[in-house]
Amino acid sequence: MNQIDLGGRVAVVTGGGSGIGYASAERFLRSGATVELWGRNPTKLEEARAALAPLGTVTTQVVDISQWDTVDAAAKRTLARHGKVDILFNCAGTTETGPALKMPIEAWRESIAVNLDGVFFCCRAFGPGMVDKGYGRIINASSMAGKDGNASQAAYSSAKAGVIAFTKALAKELVANGVIVNAIAPTLFDTPLAQATLKGAPEAMKIAFDKIPMRRMGRPEEAAAMVAWLASEECSFTTGFTFDLSGGRATY
Repeated sequence: MNQIDLGGRVAVVTGGGSGIGYASAERFLRSGATVELWGRNPTKLEEARAALAPLGTVTTQVVDISQWDTVDAAAKRTLARHGKVDILFNCAGTTETGPALKMPIEAWRESIAVNLDGVFFCCRAFGPGMVDKGYGRIINASSMAGKDGNASQAAYSSAKAGVIAFTKALAKELVANGVIVNAIAPTLFDTPLAQATLKGAPEAMKIAFDKIPMRRMGRPEEAAAMVAWLASEECSFTTGFTFDLSGGRATY
């Protein structure tokens, strides 16, 4: 593992209880950062905390990122506990499966609320503190679905496309304040979310898998390696960009 120096940094990882969020939290800790995990499942969070605790300081909060008041209150607790947040990895997400024209309205709203509103809310909560300190790294999890549009995942694809646009816009606003904002766009990764989607829409997932020239899913630690660099001081002249993690699938 290449060494990336995150010593003295404090990171918040949403969706940190499993998958890419968990792997990134582990990489942050191995790189010297203090980490706080956010998620909606207290059992999963506690299991993650216990597993990661030998690597460094790791705390948790049960947070529903789709609700601004909840995010605002949780962010204030985080700042009171740690004094600052230097790194924000917006990794929490949810997905739906099924035909767009038959999608329940609440399923659409839930997907947009978690996958897009949640990114904005967390940036809104922690971004001003980064601006005040003149330093910050924000990484937003988009998806190849946000670039290509996945059949049977209309809301998810729409939200993830919104994350890409939001990342570009926010990066331009914060570039003069020492805050770097980038996104990642994974294809299929071997995570609990992907496995759940595979069960719900196997045909759509097979189509997505068949687009990957490497002929395999990504591994969470592969995404974490990129996220760790994006969270570091070494990522100093790239902002507003979306980094593909696609096994060769990406076409633009």
